[in-house]
Amino acid sequence: MISTLILLLGPFLMGYLLGSIPFGLLLTRAAGLGDIRKVGSGNIGATNVLRTGRRGLAAATLLLDALKGVAAVLIADQVGQLAAVGAAAGAVLGHMFPVWLRFKGGKGVATMLGITWGLSWPVGAIACAAWLLFAALFRFSSLAALLSVVIAAIAAWFLTDRHAAMLLTLLVPLVWVRHHENIARLLKGTEPKIGERKAEAADDVPPAGHNLRAHIAELERNLQAAAASANSGEAARLRDEIRRLKTNER
Repeated sequence: MISTLILLLGPFLMGYLLGSIPFGLLLTRAAGLGDIRKVGSGNIGATNVLRTGRRGLAAATLLLDALKGVAAVLIADQVGQLAAVGAAAGAVLGHMFPVWLRFKGGKGVATMLGITWGLSWPVGAIACAAWLLFAALFRFSSLAALLSVVIAAIAAWFLTDRHAAMLLTLLVPLVWVRHHENIARLLKGTEPKIGERKAEAADDVPPAGHNLRAHIAELERNLQAAAASANSGEAARLRDEIRRLKTNER
């Protein structure tokens, strides 16, 4: 038992360090967009990066978040399959709870898909195919992600060893918990569909009367804060939303 823990600890720490690299934050800062944590949901993942309007940056974030999971697994696999599983766990937890960002990271889907490819490429392929299928059927990125990780965990029990299958199974509820806000919006019918802006999700119906004016005033305060922090991506989003609401008010 002790020897197994020692074998897992080193790869886990290596995986954690790789997983904790906040590519979404680094890329948006390098692009001059400021702190992605002040945009949209405040998440460092690809979906929130997409809210800056920079699709290339969002795609790069998605790819790099997945690749750090693949890299962690493949490096540790040189030691053995059990070490690879330990590194996989570390990578996902590092992405979700990076020490550099006070343990406030992403939701883990891209990195989980990455470790899935590293542990068993057939399972990774099934997971990605499931995401594409559910995204096409339901048009909800979050729902597609939630269902695809379940499919990956189920497939793992048939296509890979029990340690990898157990890890992927244990990660499913953690990923779901990290998506609790998305789940709440899905249940309320306010979750934005793919290609739909968050502010437009609730049937494009803004608050009425006094509530609308108060909402606009709050957005204008947020705009001032975004401009003061040189967060150009969030400032542009807020200007568009204020303009839309004022048009509706008239």
